[in-house]
Amino acid sequence: MKKILLSLSLLSTIGISITKAQYASEYDGGLVVKLNDDGSKFIRFILWGQTWFQDYEGKNVNDGFSIKRARVLAYSQINDRFMILTHFGANGIYDHNLTPTGKSNDVSMFLHEMFLQYKVTDNLAIGAGINNYGGISRGNGQGSINMLMLDNNRADWTTLGLSDQFANHLGLFAKGRFGKLNYRVALSDALTNTLDGNSSTVIQNGQEKYLGKAILGEGKYAVSGYFDYQFLDQESNALPYRVGTYLGAKKVFNIGAGFFNQSNAIVKRENDNLIGEDVTHLAVDVFYDAPIGKSSSVTAYAKYQNSAMGDSYLQGNVVGSGNQFSGHVGYLLPKNIEEGKHKYRNRIQPYVGYSYRDFRGLIKPANELKLGGNWYIDGQNSKISIEYQKSFDQPKNMDDMITIQAMILL
Repeated sequence: MKKILLSLSLLSTIGISITKAQYASEYDGGLVVKLNDDGSKFIRFILWGQTWFQDYEGKNVNDGFSIKRARVLAYSQINDRFMILTHFGANGIYDHNLTPTGKSNDVSMFLHEMFLQYKVTDNLAIGAGINNYGGISRGNGQGSINMLMLDNNRADWTTLGLSDQFANHLGLFAKGRFGKLNYRVALSDALTNTLDGNSSTVIQNGQEKYLGKAILGEGKYAVSGYFDYQFLDQESNALPYRVGTYLGAKKVFNIGAGFFNQSNAIVKRENDNLIGEDVTHLAVDVFYDAPIGKSSSVTAYAKYQNSAMGDSYLQGNVVGSGNQFSGHVGYLLPKNIEEGKHKYRNRIQPYVGYSYRDFRGLIKPANELKLGGNWYIDGQNSKISIEYQKSFDQPKNMDDMITIQAMILL
């Protein structure tokens, strides 16, 4: 009985959930090394990789083949009270950042996450380290092994490279659930080296940079949180990664709300004076995933977010002061399942997604439409995806893109 309970626990902690039907029939939740006879002490390893082929309508430096993600995650428990997790890997490996001897400043394996967690009660766990807990939305906590779309909506990762390292903050967190209400809150030490520069960056009059902590010595900490009420099946909250699609293996309907705040995070030069400006993000979202009939399912997600980031701060066209909306819908096509055959083998799931961002710093709103589909060769463990993206705010020859992805999860 103890081994059965342990197996169920292992399956639930990745966010895969104990409804493992959406994964290959041979998949048992990764490689588990038992540290004692009954398996109550263990180390678990999970590996996954995603390779891309991209083609823009015009010339683009990222055209051709690439490795989108190469990741390894490991975590260990000696009992259900203590856990340590490490997650490392590389991202965005292209022909133009590879080198003859493999020595490159642009391509490297780095630590995505490392946190320690302690279970206080059944309703509360606390932890510290580099982590993906906190706010702002479900999209901001999206895992990369079971996305509905080819990739996460970049605008959901609002803090990426500004207050965190690749969507992971350094600090404290608390998480848990009360009945059907799930929560996660975090206090984080914000970056000093950001996508906008560092303490040596020169800011011109009228410019706004996400460098308040580096230049002014202010805005040291960020606070964030996300709360969602789960009306139907309850999702695992053992790890921070939110599931993109269950392929109908669960019936989920959640409504959530989240926030992020960092005081004096942005520094602006005005009349040769440096002024600190606060950053606040507020979001509400809804997620639905449910089976339809005997073999099909629908997955849907929608998010609205308001961001206050100084006067007219911009980071590209994906982060800025103003409003944004994004959403996507996917449909797993029905199929006659032969008796004894795996339900999620050789399945097709078309989807459509849309993102709209109306930031004060933009000349006109940024928006794009994405059409694509997933071919699940063997559930979520082996799939091929194709996606077409049309960007309505980009100039001609930069507005159309096709991406093909192959992914394997072990």
